[in-house]
Amino acid sequence: MSRLFFVATALLVSLACVDPWTIRDATAQQAPAHDATDAGKQVFKRANCMGCHKWHGNGGGGYGGDALSLRKTTLAREQIIETIACGRPGTGMPFHLRGAYDTQPCYSLTRAQISDTMPPEAAFFLRPSEIEAAADYVIAHVKGKGEPTYEDCIAFFGDGSRVCGIYKTSQPPAPDNPAKN
Repeated sequence: MSRLFFVATALLVSLACVDPWTIRDATAQQAPAHDATDAGKQVFKRANCMGCHKWHGNGGGGYGGDALSLRKTTLAREQIIETIACGRPGTGMPFHLRGAYDTQPCYSLTRAQISDTMPPEAAFFLRPSEIEAAADYVIAHVKGKGEPTYEDCIAFFGDGSRVCGIYKTSQPPAPDNPAKN
């Protein structure tokens, strides 16, 4: 038997002893991370949250009036979910949950109890899972994040967006090379 046979046998034995879960875990760690809030960002866009809150969540004027800043909100996750689902009574914030105030009480109120302060109905309804996804997106990428940046804009619109150009900061000129002086 040759030396090559012993080397090949040793290699096969060592490969047989490798834990396949270790290989799978190492491969999984190298894969690019998927942002779990991508679905929420898509809901934010599709439900036209940016129509009033703007893409960056700072709020301001829109067809619903002056939307509050989601960047400065102090609402907890459950409160954000309730606000998306039920809207805001007495404001332009629409409700996105089918049956809100009818079959689903909102803020512990029914349609009859809320009367003239009933929020408007959204253009289309969202499923509870979509409402939660939008809230999770706001919490992860908007709430408490300070002023929007170029990186935030690219993350929202993608690399090809010309909208983000206004967020680019000009780079200071490079200092003179002291070795030349």
